[in-house]
Amino acid sequence: MVSQGRSLATKLIEAHLVEGRPIAGTEIAIRIDQALTQDATGTLAALQFEALGIDRARCEVAVSYVDHNMLQAGPENADDHRFLRSFASSHGIRFSRPGNGICHQVHLERFGLPGKTLLGSDSHTPTGGGLGMLAIGAGGLDVALAMAGQPFRLPMPQILRVSLLGRLGPCVTAKDIILDVLRRLGTRGGVGKIIEYSGEGVATLSVPERATIANMGAELGATTSVFPSDEQTRRYLSAQGRSDGWRPLAADIDAIYDHELELDLTTLEPLIALPHSPDNVVTVRSVAGTPVQQVAVGSCTNSSYRDLMIAAKMLDGRSVHPDVSLIVSPGSRQAFLMAEVAGAIENFIEAGARILESACGPCIGMGQAPATGAVSLRSFNRNFAGRAGTPDARVHLASVETCIAAALTGAITDPRDLAMTYPDLPAVPARYVVDDRGILAPDAGPGHLVVRGPNITPLPELQPLPDDLQATVVITLGDDITTDDILPAGAKILPLRSNLPALSRFTFSRLDPTFADRASTEPGIIVAGENYGQGSSREHAALAPRILGVRAVIARSFARIHRANLINFGILPLTFSSEEERDTIAQGDRLQIAAVSAALRRGEERLVVHGAGRSRPFVVLCDLNERERAIVLAGGALARAKEQLALEVIAT
Repeated sequence: MVSQGRSLATKLIEAHLVEGRPIAGTEIAIRIDQALTQDATGTLAALQFEALGIDRARCEVAVSYVDHNMLQAGPENADDHRFLRSFASSHGIRFSRPGNGICHQVHLERFGLPGKTLLGSDSHTPTGGGLGMLAIGAGGLDVALAMAGQPFRLPMPQILRVSLLGRLGPCVTAKDIILDVLRRLGTRGGVGKIIEYSGEGVATLSVPERATIANMGAELGATTSVFPSDEQTRRYLSAQGRSDGWRPLAADIDAIYDHELELDLTTLEPLIALPHSPDNVVTVRSVAGTPVQQVAVGSCTNSSYRDLMIAAKMLDGRSVHPDVSLIVSPGSRQAFLMAEVAGAIENFIEAGARILESACGPCIGMGQAPATGAVSLRSFNRNFAGRAGTPDARVHLASVETCIAAALTGAITDPRDLAMTYPDLPAVPARYVVDDRGILAPDAGPGHLVVRGPNITPLPELQPLPDDLQATVVITLGDDITTDDILPAGAKILPLRSNLPALSRFTFSRLDPTFADRASTEPGIIVAGENYGQGSSREHAALAPRILGVRAVIARSFARIHRANLINFGILPLTFSSEEERDTIAQGDRLQIAAVSAALRRGEERLVVHGAGRSRPFVVLCDLNERERAIVLAGGALARAKEQLALEVIAT
C-alpha cells in the first residue's frame, strides 16, 4: 500500500497526538507545549486552575499577559493585575507586565517556536501559526487544564490548503491577502478547518506578515492557520536571538488536502472590509472618497515594528488631515523601543498622531471610541457593530498603508494613488532589540501569597443537568451572533470579568437590555441561527448566561470555541433538525425535553422537544460525544476534571 503525503498541519497534530486518530470529524486529544492567557480571560482561568488543586503549571511554557484591561478608572483592573501577578509567581507562570505588549505580538517575538503547540485563552492565538506553530484559541478552562498537563480535545479539522502564487505589488500587503480569503470564504468558511498556506508566494512573506494572515484566520472561523518553517522563519528567530529554536517544517510534496484554494498575489489590490463584518470586503478604489473621521493603527494584527515603520515613513514630513484623529498603538515594548530609536515616534508626533500604550486598546473598545456615526478605518481584525464602543460607528478594516493614506487625505484612498514613493524597508531587521525586563519569572517554588481584590468573586457552583428540562425561550436570535453581542467588551464591562454576578447583568445588554432580569427568574433556553457565538474566545459569554439560568441553546450551527465553552459550563448545545423549526419558536415559549438526562446517558442523538400550545413536538439534534455528554450531565467540566485529576493522583 502506498502511503499518501501528509500536510504540515497533519504532521504537527500527529507529533502531539495523545488520543484518537487524525480522521476529520473524530475527536482527538493533543499534547500542549505552551499556554497563554490575557487579563480579560486570565482571572477566570487562574481561578479555575486553582480549583484543580495543581501547584505548578506543567506545560513547557506558560505566560500570563496583561494587555486588555488597561484603563484604570477605578481599582478593579489594577486589583486584577496584582492578582494575576501573584498567581503567576506562585504557580510557575511567567508574567508579562502591563505595557510590555499585546500577548500575540510578544509571544511571537519571545516564546513561539516552530513545531510547538500553543493553546491560548484568546481567539487570536493562531497568530503563532506564522512561525510554524499549531496555535489554537480556546476558553479559559481548556487553557487551565492544559497548564495542568491535560491534553486538549477537539474534533480533527479538515485541512484547507491556500496556495499563494507570485509576489505582492507595491502598497499591497499581507492584510490584503487575508481580506481576499475572507471575501472568498466568508466568516463561516473556515469552520472545522485548519488553513495551511503554501506555494511560491509564501517564501516572499516575512514572519510578521504571515502572523497577520494567521491572526485573521480566526475571522474565518478556522481552528487555526499554519505556515511552513523556512528561511524566513530562521531569519526572524535569528533576529530575535532565538535561532537555536529554529527547525525546518513543511508539508510533503505530495500532500493530500481536503480542500484547496489558489490566490495569485500579482493580481491582488488594496482591499477593505466594510461595516459590520470582516468578510464584507471590497476593493479600496470602489469606496475611495468616503470621508473618514478616525484612523487607528495597531492591534495584534498590524502593530509589529515593520508596520510602525511603514506608517512612520508614509507620515514623514506630512500632517494628519484636520478632520481625522490618528491613533497609533505599538504592539509590544520591543516594537515601541525600536520605533523610537528609528525616529518613527518623532514622525508620529510631528504629523499629529496620538500614541497609545502597547495594548489592545481600541480594538476591544477600551478607549478611543469613535464619534457618533463616524467612519473609523482600522488596521484591526474585527469590526462588529458596537465593538468600538460607539453603537452607530462605521468601522472599516484595512492595511496600515490604506489606513495612513486615509489619515493623510481625510477620505478612503488607495495608497497607490498617493504622490509618494512606497517605503523601502527590510521585512525583518538584522537584529531586534531584546529586553525582557517586562517579563517576570515566577518564584522558584509554590507559596507566594496570592493577592485578591474585592472585585474577584468565587467560582459559581453549577448544578447538574436536571432529569427533565423545562425552560422558557428567553431570547430568539438570527445568524452570526457574536460573543460581543452575547457579552460586550469595552471600558465599562471588561473590568467586571472577575466579578461574575455583576458581569452577568450585561448579558445581551446591547440587543435586549431586559434580558438579565427576565432570564434570572427561571430556567432558560436561547434560540439562534447559524454560527452562534462567533468571534472572541471569552468563556464568560457562556458562563454569564449559565449563571442567569440558561440550560440549553438551540441553534442552526455553532462557532467552535463557543460550543466548547457552552459544554464546559453545562449548557446543552442543540441544533435544529429542520430549517423551518427555528422560525416557529418565539420568545416566551415554554419548551420541555422530557427525561433529557437519561437520553444523554443512552447516547441518543435525537431529542424530542414539546412546547406548550404547540400543535406538534419537534426534534433537535444532540451531536455530543461520550465525554461531552458526561460534562453536560455533571453541570460543567471543572468538577469532572477535578475528579479525574484526583484519580490520577491515587493511581500514582
